[in-house]
Amino acid sequence: MSLFAPFLWVVFTLAATLAQTYRNAAQRGLTGPLGAAGATYVRFLYGLPFALVFLALVCAAHGRLPPAPDAVAFAWAATGGMTQIIATALMLSAMRERSFVTTIAYTKTEPVQVALFGLAFLGERLGPMMAAAILIATAGVMIMSWPNAAQRAQGGAGLRPALLGVASGGFFALSAIGFRGAIMRLDDPGFVLRATTVLALGLALQTAVILVWLGLRDRAKLREIGVLWRPSMKAGFAGALASQFWFLSFALASAAAVRTLALVEVIWAQIASKKLFEQGASRREMIGMALIVAGVALLLNV
Repeated sequence: MSLFAPFLWVVFTLAATLAQTYRNAAQRGLTGPLGAAGATYVRFLYGLPFALVFLALVCAAHGRLPPAPDAVAFAWAATGGMTQIIATALMLSAMRERSFVTTIAYTKTEPVQVALFGLAFLGERLGPMMAAAILIATAGVMIMSWPNAAQRAQGGAGLRPALLGVASGGFFALSAIGFRGAIMRLDDPGFVLRATTVLALGLALQTAVILVWLGLRDRAKLREIGVLWRPSMKAGFAGALASQFWFLSFALASAAAVRTLALVEVIWAQIASKKLFEQGASRREMIGMALIVAGVALLLNV
């Protein structure tokens, strides 16, 4: 077991990208009836029950209650939770203006931003090899995201979708830093319990904010979300499962390493796009994916 322990974060991250790709597809299907905002709310409102189940199971396995967060851990978790809501809303708004694959690609400028935020807020420094891995993989993402002639003709080259995607990546970066900060702050020897506790805490905070907001501003939307509970449960479960794996990864490795490896999600998104949305991959997108793979391979050899 000790031989494979250093690579556990890799396994968790790959599992998270698969679950997140399914969650993104499920949420995209809900943007029609619910809009981008409604589809954003779903992953949190319907994810919390599953997160609580995860926490109950982990507590039972450890034979103890979850660690109580202090003010600093709570602040980190709140930062992660609120910025994740904003990031998801921006991503779904961008998806309505561009193809599924290229929108995901724009958000994946995130690793560079994670590295900068990680250095600024957590003191996580990068070595030359890891910095090179991040830049190579991100270059692959940007090559994939460059609009082709058809996308330019349809407005795909506009500034608005690009800004939405990049801004989404920035807020996802802040979210990753916030959640890792909370996980590392908790006082418990078990990384699984710390990660699962932060997941439940983060989703509880997010759900509370969303329910208050909808109760005050858009009760009709809340009713619509309740009516569409079947597809929403799928998105909620996939979101909670993906977050569980993300948090396990954050407990074991730096946010920059985790989010760089997570760029393989662009490849899963390409597969999902071809099967679910009938959008194939161009030669340029294939080159971009090759660079992503090269960057990830370098990362894993650091």
